Amino acid sequence: MRSGLVKQTAAGLRMVLLMTVLLGIVYPLLVWGIGQVPGLSAQANGSIVTVDGKPVGSSLIGLNPVAKDPDHDPYFHTRPSATASDFSATDNTKLGLADNDAATSAPSNLAADNPVLVAQIKARKEAIAKREGVSADQVPADAVTASGSGLDPAISPDYARLQIARVARVNGLSVDQVTKIVTDDTGGRGAGFLGEPGVNVLALNLAVQAAKR
Repeated sequence: MRSGLVKQTAAGLRMVLLMTVLLGIVYPLLVWGIGQVPGLSAQANGSIVTVDGKPVGSSLIGLNPVAKDPDHDPYFHTRPSATASDFSATDNTKLGLADNDAATSAPSNLAADNPVLVAQIKARKEAIAKREGVSADQVPADAVTASGSGLDPAISPDYARLQIARVARVNGLSVDQVTKIVTDDTGGRGAGFLGEPGVNVLALNLAVQAAKR
């Protein structure tokens, strides 16, 4: 009986060791190796965007670059995010238009008719209309509604076009220059028919910075 117990224990230990090597070393290395194949490595490594050899962000994660001086804001902005904790100065409504937290992906979980969300959308419209120098009815829907992740990297062409005049003025570029940047960076629908066209905000801001040089 003791001999049988020793044999079973030894067999169990050998199985643990074998599975540890296979699933803890061999399999992860295999998956990592496949991920480094040309054409897959960028996605596997987080779709990191680099400038002059330095990482500046990911093409899959939207970060809202907020200017230190609101009156001289040189950036294109992303959609609002439930992870950003700025508030309206007048009624303490959470705007979600400030720096968003890339480490925290989360929606607001508010229903479309929730009075809190309705107040947020109204306050966002007013804030964005003031920032862009337009009327509130010119602000597109994606500019005032947060995505499920709160980290959407792209905005609609309409929201990008709304920001062209400000970005051009603050950066000392012509409207035509910035319009071309938006046009060049506007992507089509996935597979030609899925979703809507979008403009990657990180790509826009990098292109604007490059145009200033």
